[in-house]
Amino acid sequence: MKRAKRILIGIACCLLLVVSWFIAVNSKSDAEKQKDLVEQAAALMDDGIYIRAVPLLEEAIGYKTQLTPTAEEELKKAYLALIETRGYKRKYINLLETQMKRADAQPDVFAEAANYYISISKTIDALGVLKTGIEKTGSEMLISLYERHRYSYEINRTYYDDVTAIFGSMAGVRRDGLWGLASADGVLRIPCEYEKISTYSANRLIVKKDNEIFAVNLDNNRVARLREQASDFGNFANDRIPLLIDGSWRRATGEFEIGTASFEQIGMYSGGYAAAKVDNKWGVVDLSLNWLIPAEFDEIIRDELGRCYGQGAVFARRGGMVHLFVDGMQVGESYDDAKPFSDEGYAAVMKNGRWGFIDTNGAVMIDYRFDDALSFGQHLAAVRQDGLWGYISLYGNIVIEPVFPGAKSFSSGSAPVLTQRGWQFITLLEYKKEASI
Repeated sequence: MKRAKRILIGIACCLLLVVSWFIAVNSKSDAEKQKDLVEQAAALMDDGIYIRAVPLLEEAIGYKTQLTPTAEEELKKAYLALIETRGYKRKYINLLETQMKRADAQPDVFAEAANYYISISKTIDALGVLKTGIEKTGSEMLISLYERHRYSYEINRTYYDDVTAIFGSMAGVRRDGLWGLASADGVLRIPCEYEKISTYSANRLIVKKDNEIFAVNLDNNRVARLREQASDFGNFANDRIPLLIDGSWRRATGEFEIGTASFEQIGMYSGGYAAAKVDNKWGVVDLSLNWLIPAEFDEIIRDELGRCYGQGAVFARRGGMVHLFVDGMQVGESYDDAKPFSDEGYAAVMKNGRWGFIDTNGAVMIDYRFDDALSFGQHLAAVRQDGLWGYISLYGNIVIEPVFPGAKSFSSGSAPVLTQRGWQFITLLEYKKEASI
């Protein structure tokens, strides 16, 4: 009996010790528990034993204390050390996503995520992260990082003998002497089977085949036919296309309803205005045949598609000098030459044989230092230096090196460039697809 009593007392003492230990352990605060876990993990990481440090740190970040950010940073280090081990890349990305989704997310986490994606050649994902970070934090550091990588591009393998500038996310392309239509990234949409084509607008393309002029849709199905005899036509926009009938130019709609007004020449409409020539002088006319700029100039400056009007501005030449008109009123000084404004950005102008850029107030925004230039389109401008073309940003920095014998303006994220193979299309990576984050 005495022996049994002693055994029971011993058991009770052991239980008391266990309960006391349990109470002591669980009496630690969350901060103390987290600190212990982080310290244990740090000792393992010092010895390169990351695989055992990870579960300790994963447990540690479950506590919400002032030490949690430190635990998360240590956990990311452990994940990166194990990044080639299956599953740890996803763990690392998931933790970054969690940090970026927080209301108080800091710019550094977006920069870390972007740099990681860049390091594994996922520039598209990096750009998506940076855009989200800029919207959320407005960080100048993220803007700078975005600017350094936003002009990365891919070149489409398809090539053509000739191309037009991109308009309405489409460009005319020529092969073996015949024209077709490609999307902005160079993918052929309408086969090269026409003698001539217009720009694509309002879901139709004006084409000429076997001396017949008609309109087709994007499926290359005929949607309208010109019954009058016309020897030529211009580009189609604002539901107007110029037709050369009996030696004079007249305007028609996309359904080939022909107006009565005639011109010696007329350009492509842009923003409701077109350059027009009457009595051997040029002016700018609207859709209702009202003159924004009277026909009293030697030339209205047009781009390769025939457009003259952008951002309310037009360039007109008289007496060998080019003048800027904004809303019909002359602005600023005169120039030796110019390229029309697009719907955004600065216009290219020339003085003393060098090209620079101005805004619609006539202020010089980028100095005269290029051999040739096109006006800005989609925050980029094609410029020529030492015989080759590249692109600059609105800050005047070269962002796509001059390596192309020829180049046209960007639109819809792409631009036609001349290579040794012919005309191809480059597309900025941020326009290739949506980023995964």
